[in-house]
Amino acid sequence: VQRMLGLSKFYFPIFDQVFAEYGIPPELKYLAIIESALNPQAVSRAGAVGMWQFMYGTAKLYGMNINNYVDDRRDIINSTVGAAQYLKGMHDVYGDWLLAIASYNCGPQNVNRAIARSGGKTTFWEIKDYLPKETRGYVPAFIAATYVMNYYDLHDLEPDYPKYSWDSIVSIEINDKMACEEIARFTDLSIDEVRFLNPGLRSNVIPALDEPY
Repeated sequence: VQRMLGLSKFYFPIFDQVFAEYGIPPELKYLAIIESALNPQAVSRAGAVGMWQFMYGTAKLYGMNINNYVDDRRDIINSTVGAAQYLKGMHDVYGDWLLAIASYNCGPQNVNRAIARSGGKTTFWEIKDYLPKETRGYVPAFIAATYVMNYYDLHDLEPDYPKYSWDSIVSIEINDKMACEEIARFTDLSIDEVRFLNPGLRSNVIPALDEPY
């Protein structure tokens, strides 16, 4: 938890900015806590990847690039945009943020089935018993994560801050193929630092793409 508290100071300003653009309540950023423990390199047993745990097909549906050089599921901004688009879409369908969260875990088909089995109820707590077992615990886990990330000081927890803070980071577009070694040399960073700040890269080379990286 202390590690996640520290990383939240780096990642949450990005989440807040993206979620505000899509009208997503800022509290929903705590989904990333239970999805990946704020690890952009996380991979589930089912093959979901990144901070927001996107499967390949869903990621492509939301316009993410996945090739030999980059994986947008690991990219902090691009994956967060995908998560925001998904959550907004599910809220448009159900009109309830907790049901949108439930669908993030088990998919809309299971939520629709639970609504039908409950006799047409429209809140998470009313349909909970008809959802898959994992999802029944998913929303309470989200509530618990929200609590601990806000009231950690009451439990003698201290953030373990990373080396960087969000307001110290500058983004630069690269239009041509370039090695991380070159970037490290120009920026006086180590290769590990360059990779930490660019988790969407799958190799030590930034490719020449149709759009700037």
